[in-house]
Amino acid sequence: MQALLKEFRTFLLRGNLVDMAVGIVIGIAFAALVTAFVTDIVTPIIAAIAGKHDFSALSFTIHKSRFLYGDFINAVIAFVSIAAAVFFFVVKPVNALMARRKTEPPVDETVRECPECLSEIPRAARRCAFCTAEVAPAT
Repeated sequence: MQALLKEFRTFLLRGNLVDMAVGIVIGIAFAALVTAFVTDIVTPIIAAIAGKHDFSALSFTIHKSRFLYGDFINAVIAFVSIAAAVFFFVVKPVNALMARRKTEPPVDETVRECPECLSEIPRAARRCAFCTAEVAPAT
C-alpha cells in the first residue's frame, strides 16, 4: 500500500502534469477575459452598427418544428469575435515579439537549385540526379 501511495505521489508531482494543470487554469482565466471583452466591448459595437445585438428571438417554423436560427447567428458572431480578438490582440503581438527576440542563427539550407533543370539537389552534390548535369561545388 505504501508503494502504491508513493507511486501516486510521484505521478502527481511530475513536472509535465503540474505544467498542464497550470496551463488549464491560465486557459480558463484567459477564456473568461476574452469572453468579457467580446461581451462588453465587441458586442455593443455590433449593436451600434447593426442596431440589434441579440438575435436569439429569430426563428421560423416548419410543420410545428421551430428552428432557432437566431441562436446560431449569436454563436457565429461570438465565435468570430473571440477568434478575431485572440488573433489581433494575442497571436499577432506575441508573434511580433518572438520575431524581435529571435536569437537563433539562420538555418543553413541542405539543398540548392540545379542551374540546368532547376530541381532541388543536395548542397554537396556535384551532379544533378534529375538531369545528370555536372554542378559546380557549393560555396
